[in-house]
Amino acid sequence: MPPNRSSVWYKDAIIYEVHVRALYDSEDDGMGDFRRLTGKLDYLQDLGVNTIWLLPFFPSLWRDDGYSTYGTLRDFQTL
Repeated sequence: MPPNRSSVWYKDAIIYEVHVRALYDSEDDGMGDFRRLTGKLDYLQDLGVNTIWLLPFFPSLWRDDGYSTYGTLRDFQTL
């Protein structure tokens, strides 16, 4: 049986991998964050991007590259 079209969505996807820290900075502290990335979603869509692949992030207090500095859980949920 051929695969369901929705199960192979990635074959036509335009995927943009994002390292949040390196992308957009809303607080002018030199590090990207979720709020600024949220503000750029329309721009990314205009480029044809329809899928965002976020590199790992989690609370870490500067262990493992300080992922907790990207914003709050609410900022991520808004994104």
